[in-house]
Amino acid sequence: MDNIEVLRAQEEWQRAGAYSVRIQGMNRQHNISLREEFDEHDCDGTKYIVLLKEGYPIATARFYELSKDTVMIGRVVVLPEYRGNHLGNLVIEEAELWIRELGYTCINIESRTNAIEFYEKLGYSVTDSTVVQSGVFECVKMEKRL
Repeated sequence: MDNIEVLRAQEEWQRAGAYSVRIQGMNRQHNISLREEFDEHDCDGTKYIVLLKEGYPIATARFYELSKDTVMIGRVVVLPEYRGNHLGNLVIEEAELWIRELGYTCINIESRTNAIEFYEKLGYSVTDSTVVQSGVFECVKMEKRL
């Protein structure tokens, strides 16, 4: 997809783009309450990637530190009308680039079971195949070493 701008959102006005995508792509689409979608990790220490098309936020992911060398990527969302354009790949790749620049060496993800193959193609491996319920989704733990 052409003309995609990558935003490393750290200020509140920039994070609003990430929140907008999450509200449209998760809250409304999957009937997830705002309280469930926005948690204790939506705070100043968390970093967000937002993809913009013509200034409009269309995809996002967030990451936050788990330990001095490990981060958790989550809340990966592409608006429904933009899915199928490899924007999920792009948002993860951009997050990984930033994560490397910050000096982290390991990324954890709690993947929805229907997204395992997507993350495997990006180099992630299942570390615990136990399926856990995370809100309305069934998830497994995955990891990638940088």
